[in-house]
Amino acid sequence: MGAFREVMNPQPAEHLPDAQATQGAGRRLASSLRGGAVIGLCGPLGAGKTHFTQGVVEGLGSSDWVSSPTFGLVHEYRSGRLPVIHLDFYRLQSPQELLRLGWDEWLDEPVVILAEWADRFAELMPAHTQWCRIEPCPQGGRLLRWLADAPPRSEAS
Repeated sequence: MGAFREVMNPQPAEHLPDAQATQGAGRRLASSLRGGAVIGLCGPLGAGKTHFTQGVVEGLGSSDWVSSPTFGLVHEYRSGRLPVIHLDFYRLQSPQELLRLGWDEWLDEPVVILAEWADRFAELMPAHTQWCRIEPCPQGGRLLRWLADAPPRSEAS
């Protein structure tokens, strides 16, 4: 697992003042996504990972309702330009649990994968994963950063 570092030269950290701005950031990303894209979403509880995913799904042309997969672990949205697999690794205890859900099969499909708490099992994320960290700002809103590597493992329990 690589050390935490921001991606060199793309965009600076983006301040997102509210949930609508977080969804807007997801919509902007959606226009560039292709089948096989994997987005690793990291950040504390309530940071906006699901709001970001709502924007991606909407930006891909889906009108499906997007909710947090914390308790269901996986939600699929297949009505847009590209199918989306939305996972939450927060409650998973081992890499084997993720593999039993069908992780390897999804990686072989032409889908967009958005994985919340992806840093918990960074070793299973493909090399082409785009890492995104969303975190609350002390002055309000959220801060979105694109990372060059997986951040240190979250100790979610």
